[in-house]
Amino acid sequence: MATWSLVATVKAPEEKVLAFAAHHLLLGAEHLWLFFDDPTQPVPEPLARHPRVTVTLCDEDHWLRTSKKRPPQHQNRQTQNARLTYRELVTSDWIVHIDVDEFLLTPRPIAAILDDTPADTIAMRLEPYEAMHDPLLPDDIYTAREFRGALRHEHWPRRRAALGPYRKIIRDGILSHSVGKAMYRTRVPGLLPRLHAVMVNKEIVSPANWQPEIKLLHFHAQDKAAWLAAVPFRISKGAYQFRPELQAFLAEATPEDIDRFYRRTQVLSVDVRDDLVAVGRVILADLGLRPKVKALRDGLLQDL
Repeated sequence: MATWSLVATVKAPEEKVLAFAAHHLLLGAEHLWLFFDDPTQPVPEPLARHPRVTVTLCDEDHWLRTSKKRPPQHQNRQTQNARLTYRELVTSDWIVHIDVDEFLLTPRPIAAILDDTPADTIAMRLEPYEAMHDPLLPDDIYTAREFRGALRHEHWPRRRAALGPYRKIIRDGILSHSVGKAMYRTRVPGLLPRLHAVMVNKEIVSPANWQPEIKLLHFHAQDKAAWLAAVPFRISKGAYQFRPELQAFLAEATPEDIDRFYRRTQVLSVDVRDDLVAVGRVILADLGLRPKVKALRDGLLQDL
C-alpha cells in the first residue's frame, strides 16, 4: 500500500493542534511533520511521545539551518518548512501540506486512493470546503457539520440564494482560498513545494480536475469571535489581502453591517443547505474531534 505523510506549520492552542494531529493519525498518515511557528509554545506531551509525530520548534537555530533567517511572512515560513520536509525528512510515497485548521475527509483509506492513482500523476488538487457556523452544535474544538464548496460554473445561479446581496463580495462563493491544496509524490527530481501547488523544473504542476475523493475541510470562519479577531490580519497580510471587494467592505462596514454579512453568508438555511447538498456543493460531516483527542491523550493512537 502507498504511504502518505503530512507537513504543517502550526500556531494554535493546544487542543486545536491535538485535534488536527489526532484526526490525521486516525486517517492513516505515516508521519506528521509539525513545525511550531511560535518556538515558545510548549509541545503537547501526547505529540512529544508519539512515534509518528515530529515536532520542530521554529526558533533562531531552525531558521539559520533552513533559510538563514526567519521569513517575515507566514506564507513564506510555511513554504520553507514544507520544502525542508520534502528535501530532507519525508520517507513516505506521498505528502500533503495543509494548515492546522484544514482537515482531510475521504470515503475510504487514502492509501487505497493513492494505490489507484496513475503512476504518471505527480500531484493532485484537493478541493476546499469551508465550515459553516451552526450555533446549535456542541463544542468539538473545531465545530461544524456543514461545509460549503465554491459556487462556480453551473452553480453560479445558486450564489443569489446562498449569499444574497453579498454575492459580489465573496469570490467564487467562498470566503477564504478557493484554489485548494496539493498532495504530491515524494522523490520527484526537481519538485519544489508551494503553498497551494508544486513546481517541477520551475513549472507549475496544475492538474485540470480536483481529486474526486479527498476533500479539504477548512475551518476558516465558523467561529464568529475568532473570525472577527483575525479579520485585521487577513486584510493586511493573510487570506483577504488580494480581495479588493472584500477588503473594502470589511474596512467600511459597521459592526451591525458585519453581523448581517456573517449571518447571511456563514449560516446556511435549511432550504439552501439541502439544495447545495443535492448538487455536491455542501458536504455534511461530523469529525468527532473531542473523542479523537481523548484517544490521543490516552495513548490509544500509538500503534495504528
